Amino acid sequence: MRTARFVVWADKKLHKAFGGRVSLVALAGLPSLRLTTTGRKSGLPRSTNLLYYPREGDFVLTASNWGRPHDPAWALNLRANPRCEVALAGRPVDVLARELRGEEYERMWDELLAFWPGYAMERREAARPLPVFVLTRVAEKF
Repeated sequence: MRTARFVVWADKKLHKAFGGRVSLVALAGLPSLRLTTTGRKSGLPRSTNLLYYPREGDFVLTASNWGRPHDPAWALNLRANPRCEVALAGRPVDVLARELRGEEYERMWDELLAFWPGYAMERREAARPLPVFVLTRVAEKF
């Protein structure tokens, strides 16, 4: 988590150099996507590369923010406007986000820990529950 700033910087450089087809997460053998949300204050597109959990055709995102005590901006943006886009290897997919709560959250949290045990460390470091979003493909263009 101490290297977060460098990782994010390097990932942005890789994304730009390879047109979205390469990310540090993907190089580590993990599934990654580029999430583009609408800025809740600016109304402008905001993009970030993220690890995701592939589940039954959906994309599951955990707003760990590298163990920081506050939610990442992309989570706040999704709460304001759940319509967004993910890009897989540079290919865009329109999706609709839904934040999990209650029992559904607890079940997914167990799945996420089996997928990426590092989330437990990030949750401890953040001292907050880590929001979880399920992004589902939509047929029509927004």
